Amino acid sequence: MKLKVSLFQRMEDVVDKWRKEYKSVLESYGEQTIADVKVSQVLGGMRDVPALVCEISVVDPYEGIKFRGYSIDEVIKLLPKVSDFPYVLGLWYLLLTGEIPSKDEVEELEEYIKIRERLPKYVIEVLRNTPANTHPMTQFAMAILAMQRESVFAKSYYEGMSKRDLWKPMLEDCINLIARAPVIAAYIYRRTYRDDVFVKPNENLDYGANFANMLNVNDDFVLDKDFADLIRIYLILHSDHEGGNVSAHTCFNISSALSDIYYSVAGGMCGLAGPLHGNASSESLRWILNILKFFNGIPPKDKLIEYINNHLASGKVIPGFGHAVLRVTDPRYTAFANFAKDKKLDSDVIKMVRLLYEVVPDILKATGKVKDPYPNVDGHSGAVLYHYNLKEYDFYTVMFGVSRIMGMTAQVVWARAVGFPIERPKSLPIKTIVELAQKGK
Repeated sequence: MKLKVSLFQRMEDVVDKWRKEYKSVLESYGEQTIADVKVSQVLGGMRDVPALVCEISVVDPYEGIKFRGYSIDEVIKLLPKVSDFPYVLGLWYLLLTGEIPSKDEVEELEEYIKIRERLPKYVIEVLRNTPANTHPMTQFAMAILAMQRESVFAKSYYEGMSKRDLWKPMLEDCINLIARAPVIAAYIYRRTYRDDVFVKPNENLDYGANFANMLNVNDDFVLDKDFADLIRIYLILHSDHEGGNVSAHTCFNISSALSDIYYSVAGGMCGLAGPLHGNASSESLRWILNILKFFNGIPPKDKLIEYINNHLASGKVIPGFGHAVLRVTDPRYTAFANFAKDKKLDSDVIKMVRLLYEVVPDILKATGKVKDPYPNVDGHSGAVLYHYNLKEYDFYTVMFGVSRIMGMTAQVVWARAVGFPIERPKSLPIKTIVELAQKGK
């Protein structure tokens, strides 16, 4: 089915511009060296090695994440609004095209997405035949992978479509996945943690509110408007974070073999499930809840400082603080803090987040060992979900996954449009690395 929406028409022009720009850069600077690589970087997970291209987002150490050049504050201000918060799909439009959409363009995309959101029966059967106590992210990845049989991209490739046009069926697949991801996630939540009563999509709600409604965290079948606002901002803030993080790069790498979006995103979700990546917000929340349990409530500041110092002295880190790139408070954390302030949230878990922000950075600075003593997004995201009764923190990676699919799909459509080749970096044995290092002395 060929899309007849303005997003697809706009992409035609944007793709042509991308191709000309990348061809020009390759022709003009293809043999130019842009970086030296240290042995410590090779052995340290390729940290800070500039070897990838990502137009979708970039993380500045002192300004935080920027989506297509726009800061979080700018995105929240400029994107078309629903209930005083941006339309989630307005952010996806921006990631794909690099342009702020009009309200008409977003609402048109919202309506088109709703046509695609019905789950195939076989996806329900895959989940129902899986033990309910299977980790939610395992279920999520399985459901995504199951839909591969419908890939328009795979069909088009094997029918011999020109590589120049493969971004079009890729975008078709991405729209289907974007539409169904929150429906799958909500089904998994209801089945795993609640009464297994599935809440059907509501065609009168926008993308973010519809997800909130299907989750039905209070089991009352009444949409909590504040929770819907939280889901809108949550999905925007977690959508993308450059191309080198585990989930985004895994997805991008798999797709470089011309695998379709279902294979690619399923792989990305498996990477997102790790405690050092998408599961970090759960780790942070567990730590906060352990403090509240230890003190039977909010502790005095001096007692909390003592507790944290003992925690660090035992060789442990503080979840939710520090970042590989940032050197300031994560603007995504600040966005959640502003949300909590505007909504006047005052539960103990939110109060604890605020108290930690008052004391932890100074403690970490005093150690003289921490490059970034400030909180990251994980220091707040789990707490606000918990406040609104979404307390099953093993599910948080799936929440993250629904959001991150927007960034993954935008990056993959862009890669197919530009015609990026299969990724194949060079690997070396440690002996050769030593020899090269000695020669360079």
